[in-house]
Amino acid sequence: MIRFGVVGTNWITDRFLEAARLIGDFQLTAVYSRSGERGREFAQKYGAEAVFTDISEMAESDVIDAVYIASPNSLHKEQAVTFMKSGKHVLCEKPLASHVKEAEEMVKTAQEHRVTFMEAMKTTFLPNFKNIGRNLHKIGKVRRFTASYCQYSSRYDAYRNGTILNAFNPALSNGSLMDIGVYCVHPAIVLFGKPLEVKANGLILESGADGEGTVLLKYKEHEAVLMHSKISNSFTPAEIQGEEGSIVIDKIHRPEKVDIRYRDGRVEHLTLPDDKPAMFYETEEFIHLIKQGRIESSLNTFERSINTLAVMDEARKQIGLVFPADQK
Repeated sequence: MIRFGVVGTNWITDRFLEAARLIGDFQLTAVYSRSGERGREFAQKYGAEAVFTDISEMAESDVIDAVYIASPNSLHKEQAVTFMKSGKHVLCEKPLASHVKEAEEMVKTAQEHRVTFMEAMKTTFLPNFKNIGRNLHKIGKVRRFTASYCQYSSRYDAYRNGTILNAFNPALSNGSLMDIGVYCVHPAIVLFGKPLEVKANGLILESGADGEGTVLLKYKEHEAVLMHSKISNSFTPAEIQGEEGSIVIDKIHRPEKVDIRYRDGRVEHLTLPDDKPAMFYETEEFIHLIKQGRIESSLNTFERSINTLAVMDEARKQIGLVFPADQK
């Protein structure tokens, strides 16, 4: 059994545990929360034996082998490094860090202490996303990739009424690009590699966080157009346009329907059955890596996580989106 602790008691941790408990080698043994009362409630809900309100104390304890970090983005680096220096394996929510420099320090720590470290980007492990990569050659030379993830935030109503919650607080390295746009950027990096050039536009809200934006990636023979928003909805599918056909993807963050539409009118259905919670596959991979003694995933590689942040760092620079973490 791999004994896990969780950092954070919000909805994403609920989703993680719903998925992880389907894996036979998973056991939840500890919960971290800034509030002892909230931590105890969460631990009781999921049957964890230990509750911590101090990250260092949790990292040094002998009740966990690994930890899932779902804290605000600005805390990822510090917390992950603390756990890894204590010999704990770390599965860290996306985006991996506030910027590239932080991510590089995290990777270096994992390598020095020989612990498993992986970004919890669920999309890349999903059966239908993997099937896109396997069938990409069928559409010929790729000329354009478009992806849109625009989802009106449940916290934006509060923002409009004068209350700034975490989702729109730049002090936490939050905002549309980091929280939503990463689901467009990371798949582009996985499918096509690091771009030659980045161009970006976006809307900075009065809080200092971004509400929406567009990122244009230039490759040698094609371009990627990535749209993200936390202040409006979009129902536009993603598409990879090739000279012989196009792969149409219903939702880039969790593909559930994938087709190839060829130039001659034929349609090939690529959709695979997928009855598991979205976070099941990434957690299964992470546990597999731990048991094999590997520090890095061959899919969610360190390089891909760093290249994703490099794109977002450049996009933020161009639209004037600055986080306090940038000064550290």
